[in-house]
Amino acid sequence: MTRARETIVIGTRGSRLAIWQAEWVRSRLLERHPQLTVTLQRIKTSGDKITDVPLAKMGGKGLFVKEIEEALQAKAIDLAVHSMKDVPTALPDGLELICIPTREIAADALISRDRLRFTELRPGARIGTSSLRRQAQLLHRRADLRVETLRGNLDTRLKKLGAGEFDAVILAAAGLRRLGWEDDVTEYLSYDVCLPAMGQGALGIEGRADDAFVRSLVSPLEDRDTRISVTAERALLNRLQGGCQVPIAVHGTVEQDTLGLDALVASIDGRRLVRDQLRGTAAEAASLGERLAEQLLHRGADAILKDIYGSA
Repeated sequence: MTRARETIVIGTRGSRLAIWQAEWVRSRLLERHPQLTVTLQRIKTSGDKITDVPLAKMGGKGLFVKEIEEALQAKAIDLAVHSMKDVPTALPDGLELICIPTREIAADALISRDRLRFTELRPGARIGTSSLRRQAQLLHRRADLRVETLRGNLDTRLKKLGAGEFDAVILAAAGLRRLGWEDDVTEYLSYDVCLPAMGQGALGIEGRADDAFVRSLVSPLEDRDTRISVTAERALLNRLQGGCQVPIAVHGTVEQDTLGLDALVASIDGRRLVRDQLRGTAAEAASLGERLAEQLLHRGADAILKDIYGSA
């Protein structure tokens, strides 16, 4: 068992949202353990360093967590706070997701220059997003739109919208709400229109598997229902071998001991889309995710994925 320590270092990316998330964890720890010294260490990741290339073309996994995980393995930090959707389904040896707190809203949010809702945008309107998942679903609904690549943190994306580079942008609602920017939201897109990414809206606290002290510190922040939902979502993504270059969406909901899972795979242009749902017990979260993945593959997702990977 790892001995108690007086100082805890949290590793985080340096964006405003990432700092907010790490500060939230820091505050929760200090509420329960005021004698601790908890500091933040900002770490620049590969995804932060390369901002002029679409995520889908950067390849690899863990673009926003790799360097932070390396610091965790080297014991330069004691825990890491991630946006769950950035965490690959396979973790490095010796590391675990030791805590998954209560999820924020998982939906995507549309922010438009003229406060127009999705159905009201003019034909040819320019929509900014960094996500092929969003692009595919938006084009599936409205092929008349122009969906274009938009990289950068939330501040940068909103500035580009304000400068007239786009008619609207699509962002994760959770980040906007955490930063207190809900008033900017024109519309929260329904899951029928845009199903979220795996883990969207949830935080993942990663630590060393053998660090019992840090695990004990963060365990009160754990949320059972969020853990169950995210476990199912990650199992589905793992079975489909998905990443940033593939339009895969999945969202789980838990009501008492019942888990519902909704997922889809789409072609990049949105013309082909396979969607399905499953319900089961919360105890079978991982297997439910794998079974739903198999259903999607059987119904046509396999052909879509082969086409995408073949043209990559």
